[in-house]
Amino acid sequence: MAEPKNITPKGPRGFRKPKNLRGTLRKLMGYLGRYKTLLCVVVVLLLVSSACTVGGSYLIKPLINDYILPGDFPGLARMLALMAAVYITGAACSFGYARIMVHVSQNTVARLREDLFKKMQQLPLKFFDGHTHGELMSRYTNDIETVSEVLNNSFASLISCTLNFAGTILMMLVLSPLLSLITFAILAVMLLVVKQVGGRSRKGFAAQQKTLGAMNGYIEEMIEGQKVIKVFNHERAAKDGFNKRNDAFRQASTQAQIFAGAMMPIMGNLSYINYAFTCAFGAIVAIHSGGAFRLGDLAAFLQYTRQVSQPINQISQQVNTILSAAAGAERIFEIMEAEPESDEGKVRLVRASQDAAGALTRVHEDTNTWAWMKPDGSLTPLQGDVRFQNVVFGYDPDHTVLHGISLFAKPGQKIAFVGSTGAGKTTITSLINRFYEIQDGTITYDGIDIREIAKESLRRSLGVVLQDTHLFTGTVADNIRYGRLESTDEEVEAAARLAGADAFIRRLPQGYQTVLSGDGGNLSQGERQLLNIARAACANPPVLILDEATSSIDTRTEKLIEQGMDRLMAGRTVFVIAHRLSTVRNAKAIMVLEQGEIIERGDHDELLSQKGRYYHLYTGQAELS
Repeated sequence: MAEPKNITPKGPRGFRKPKNLRGTLRKLMGYLGRYKTLLCVVVVLLLVSSACTVGGSYLIKPLINDYILPGDFPGLARMLALMAAVYITGAACSFGYARIMVHVSQNTVARLREDLFKKMQQLPLKFFDGHTHGELMSRYTNDIETVSEVLNNSFASLISCTLNFAGTILMMLVLSPLLSLITFAILAVMLLVVKQVGGRSRKGFAAQQKTLGAMNGYIEEMIEGQKVIKVFNHERAAKDGFNKRNDAFRQASTQAQIFAGAMMPIMGNLSYINYAFTCAFGAIVAIHSGGAFRLGDLAAFLQYTRQVSQPINQISQQVNTILSAAAGAERIFEIMEAEPESDEGKVRLVRASQDAAGALTRVHEDTNTWAWMKPDGSLTPLQGDVRFQNVVFGYDPDHTVLHGISLFAKPGQKIAFVGSTGAGKTTITSLINRFYEIQDGTITYDGIDIREIAKESLRRSLGVVLQDTHLFTGTVADNIRYGRLESTDEEVEAAARLAGADAFIRRLPQGYQTVLSGDGGNLSQGERQLLNIARAACANPPVLILDEATSSIDTRTEKLIEQGMDRLMAGRTVFVIAHRLSTVRNAKAIMVLEQGEIIERGDHDELLSQKGRYYHLYTGQAELS
């Protein structure tokens, strides 16, 4: 029976030792525990397969001693048939456990990937602020792929190689303890080589991974910044920077491959030396043993000599691969164990109607009236009254961003925030929907502390148009419908008309059914922002947050949608952040922020008359950034 094929040595290539191997393996075994019966079958098949591999080689002894040398050809045929049956059985068992492990591993990895994605949906924005997109994506690609590879191949291969090695050593001792000493001496040398060369190989591959990461990061940065590179004629500098990193990667890879490439030739030559010494010394023993050690014994022993060195390097590589996968699994479980977004809110958003007496009554059918339902069952009309009272907040507890912010927005009012970059404008709007939790003060929504409102209900009542647009792969209609998934086609088109997007959508090749991909790369920035506004219109919320929603729209487009935006904002509480002060002139109140504090407040005319910060910004005597 053939030895289990060696896996391409990807373990040392990305070798990373886990911090808590035992704990990580225990969690991983928790996922494998769903397939206990199948794993028991795999263990049985592995035992049978290894027994066939080791036992098949032992049959060489009686084959030569009892049938070939005496010339018993009928017996020889029976023995050959027996050997064939043994090897076929071993091959069938190998195929069986490999097939089962593929099933187990793919289902396990699919469940692992599903749990990881579900967990990420439960994490707060603060978590994503501290992790780059590439870092999180590597959990789904590199780390899970490494775990998949181990479950597919390394897990069973490690057990198989260990069983084969142990069985081979046992049979060698049974055949000839004296000849076994020669083999053990060579094996000791082999183990020393694996330790020394393998250790240097791991260090080399670690350096290779580091330089590869630096080079890939540089390539990604240069690709994203191609326009800037060409504007400033920095192509040569970009090429020089790449060549420097590419050369560092080449040197690290060469060093790593030298040791990795030397491993197999060294092991192979040591194996040949072992075979030659064993063959020569074994022949002498067979001649002078007086029949106690015959030609068949020597032939079987030599077969074991060829087999015994094969598992050593394989086991070393499988261990490294398993350790690397355990490190990857550890990083996956770190995310799964991250603190989820807390939500202790009990107040929920429900549809309501009025009875004959004018009192609110919760209903289940489709109505346009919403209300807050408290735990005691009482209903409060959803109006959009938002108030901040001495709110203190910092993304880092040691660095306060907002200092005692107090403001109110009555239902239907438009509140605008202006100020320099970093003044805290976007932070205020992020606190309304509880993307972050405040350190002190209170924020109320229709008289209810927002911490008492379930986050799902709170965010359902808010419509947000961000400065950075994000469109999903799908049709234009699907992207607009993302604001409210149950929206009909008529409601989607009405939202687009309200936002001023209907005209350009109908000019697209398939209109509302045009498929967008690559974050709407085939649309202009202004068109993408119009779809973003239409999405908010589709949600039909009582409170709107426009975070510089028109910053990517040219003046002409802005004028075209101005009436639509006014209709969208009619009857709603609106918070607006804008670079263009012309977009906030009709706001009920304008808040001027600097360094996390409101330094001026009032309507447009009042602030101009004060001739303060707003006056200087509006007249162009100060820069708004």
